[in-house]
Formats: sequence, C-alpha cells, structure tokens
Amino acid sequence: MAHPPTTPTDAARSEPAEPVTSEPQAKPATHDTAPPPALLDFMVRQWKPASTRLPPKIRHADAFAARRRVLSKLFPGETLVVPTGHEKVRANDTYHRFRPGTDFYYLTGNLEPDCVLLMVPEAGGGHRDVLFVEPNPGKTDSTFFTDRNKGELWVGPRLGVPQSQARFDVHEARPLSELPRTLAGLKGPATRAVRVLRGMSPAVDSALEETPRDKELATALSEMRLIKDAQEVRELSAAIASTKRGFEDVIAGLRTARHEREVEGIFNLRARVEGNDIGYNTIAAAGEHACILHWVKNEGDVRPGTLLLLDAGVEAHTLYTADITRTLPVSGRFSREQRQIYELVHAAQAAAFEQVRPGRDFLDPNRAAMKVLAEGLERLGILDDAAKALADQNQFYKRYSLHNVSHMLGLDVHDCAQARAETYKFGQLKPGMVLTVEPGLYFQTDDLTVPTRFRGIGVRIEDDVLVTPRGMRNLSADFPSEASDVEAWMAKVWKSRGKRSRA
Repeated sequence: MAHPPTTPTDAARSEPAEPVTSEPQAKPATHDTAPPPALLDFMVRQWKPASTRLPPKIRHADAFAARRRVLSKLFPGETLVVPTGHEKVRANDTYHRFRPGTDFYYLTGNLEPDCVLLMVPEAGGGHRDVLFVEPNPGKTDSTFFTDRNKGELWVGPRLGVPQSQARFDVHEARPLSELPRTLAGLKGPATRAVRVLRGMSPAVDSALEETPRDKELATALSEMRLIKDAQEVRELSAAIASTKRGFEDVIAGLRTARHEREVEGIFNLRARVEGNDIGYNTIAAAGEHACILHWVKNEGDVRPGTLLLLDAGVEAHTLYTADITRTLPVSGRFSREQRQIYELVHAAQAAAFEQVRPGRDFLDPNRAAMKVLAEGLERLGILDDAAKALADQNQFYKRYSLHNVSHMLGLDVHDCAQARAETYKFGQLKPGMVLTVEPGLYFQTDDLTVPTRFRGIGVRIEDDVLVTPRGMRNLSADFPSEASDVEAWMAKVWKSRGKRSRA
C-alpha cells in the first residue's frame, strides 16, 4: 500500500500521547545530550506550512467498511475494542519492524502502530466506527525531533487524526491521548457490554476487565476470515506470483550458493523488494536439515548432490502471504533415491487435492495423503503394515511425516487460528476457503527403521489452493511440482540467467 501524501499539522496535539497506547515509552537515548531551550525554540521555527489537503481513501475502503458492518451485526449493542499492537523491542532500544495486528488491519486497512478501533453501538442500531490514532503535530511541536520513537525526523510522519478519518473512511478519528479517558468510561456496569480483542496491547488489556465475551470476539473475527472474497484471492495470487520469482532467484543462486544463509537472503530480498516482508521465517533447509520441519536457523552448507527444501512466502503490501514449499535438487537432478521419495510425496499431494471440494471434511485431504504415504512406506520396506500404521490407535506413519497436510492461509500464514474446531479443523470445506496442501516425508539420519540409502532425505511439496463451488483451484499451479518438471524448471532458469548448473 502506498504511503499517504505529506500530512498537514494536526492542531489536536500539543502534548505527547498518553502512555496507554505507546509501549514501550520513548526515552532519551543514554548516548544523547539534552537539547538546550534555545535549540528547542530554533527547531520549531521557519518550516514551510504543511498541506491542508486530505488524503484519498485507501484502496478497497468499501471492503474494510463492509467487514465492520458484518462484525457490527454479530454483536449488536456492544462496544468492541480492537487494538493493532505496538512495536516490539528487538534489543535494548531498537525495535522490530512493525507489522499491524491482523484483525485490526482486516477491519481498517491501517498499517500504523499503536492505533485502536472502537466500534461504539448507536441508539438506532449498528455501530459508530471510532479510530484512535497518533496525531501529527507537524513541526510545531519539539517532539518531531526529540522523540526517537515517534518523532517525524526519527521515524517519518504519522498520518494524523483528520487525515486518518478520511484515509480509512471511518465515522470518526480521535487522538490517542483521548483513549485512556474513553476506556475508563467503559468500566463499571458498562463493562457488561464490552468486548476486547486481547493480547495485542497490554495497556488496553489492563484498562478493561477480561471476560469470556472477549474470546467470542476473537473467534468471530477468525471465522469471518475463513471465507475470502474475490479481492483477497487476488491479493493472495499476487503474493504467490511474487513468491515464484523469489524461488527462481534462489534457483539461479544455487549455481554458486554454498550456505543456507545465502538462500535465505536471496529469497528475502525479493520479499522486501516486491512486498511488505516475508510472511514467516524462511526455511532454507539443505541436506539433512530438510528433516527438521521448521528449520529457520539456516546455518548449514548447501552441498552438491543434496536436496534443498525451501519453504517460503512473500507477504504482500496488503499483508496477505503466500506459503509455498518446493524441494529442489541442488545439482539440478534428483538421485534415484531422492526421486523415489519425491514421487511418493507428490502422489500423496495429488490424492489430497482430490479431496479439496465443498462439503468434504477439512481433514479429508490429510486422510487421503497419509494413506498414500503409508502404503508407499510399506512398499519401501519402512513400514511393515500400512493398514496397521494408519489405525487411529497407532499412527506409526507420523514417525516419518509429523504434520497434517493443511492449514488455512490468508493474512496470517496459519490463518483463522481462533476459529472454533467445529468450523475449522473438524468442519467442512466451503467455497472461498484458502488452504495449503503440503505432505512431506522426513527420514532422520539416525533412524534405524529407515534403509541407509534414504536416511537424511527430507521432502515436502506445498501449494496454496482455493475451494471453489465445484472443487478447487490451485493458486500456485504455476510452480512446477512433478520431479521431471522441477528439473526442467531449474535448467530453464539456469539457462535464462546465463550460467551452467553445479556439478
């Protein structure tokens, strides 16, 4: 999402915001010296007046508003409090790059930290949307150069109060300094009609008593997000397309890469150039590290003749993320043993795809994939009896395939996590759901139940699919997945970028 135009001075602020939404608080750095009064006076003078022009609405403002109206109907007569969260300390006085709270963004489209959305019930029904934001004092307040956390010269300008109302198309915007008083007014008898999205802002959490109703708000938001609209699918498709370019960057880099960190860096560059960031920590697992499901240390060597399991996704500027895995032969060709395992995993994924359709249980793709894997493991002599291994009381196949094959995907890589089990894990697939299909096999180097020739091989194949009214659409079908197609893909990338493959 594009940054808003230069914002005008916001006369509503003359003092820094109350601490209720500014965590952690800005402090003078220990290595700084305090500015003398003369400097303070000098710094606030002779600046060009800021524009008074209000910014345009964000793209798809109507979609964000429609979501607020759906949420409003779910909780008539109740006040809803949805914070976005705050920057988090990385080390001492440096912070991680801020990423908005998913539910707050889903309802507003606002990317700024510290903000809070209040949906206040109106007498005639419905809710009034009130967005609390950091004011923009322009350069009339010394905080623009003294506040390391929020000052314009330190971190860039904030949008401001009237600008936020216009930009995010809400009924009203207010400065964050008013939030403590507003929250205090919700205490007492009024608390019985308040729901808070917990875990995003410690100060907001502590301002209002927690009740079981809060969990219901989080659940409702997750269940709203289970069904993606057409625009969300387009955003996911764009993230997937960008992710493919990142994978091709990695393939090109395998000509010379000697370390997993190189692979991580190559992919992450694409994520930052084309998107907001990576959607999750990139897994660049080479050799036996591919047998560790969430290997994100990326501290190993990339060796010819081994496999690289790359599990990565670009998070778009709209915060929708891809989640793709391909297992690549570092030298461009699978060995006989590698191909055997790869083709078994690929067959399991194909069986899972057949079960992705409306009305099927969410777990049906997993059941189909595990049956194929277990029967394949029996043929390889790793399992004695596939039927016995598949029995619920045994599940022996999980020694080699630890995870189920699907999770929801969207604004979070593991999306809709607060949805009820009966609508998600034990529910049925519905048109508009987007999920991953990602079977895998992982043979540890010290597993004596596995023939020596297979030990250290880890394979996962993951695609992102949309449930349609009649079946499914593979949003990442443009990624080659059959073993021979993967080899041809790598050769094509190497040829197009002018270098030979590694020996």
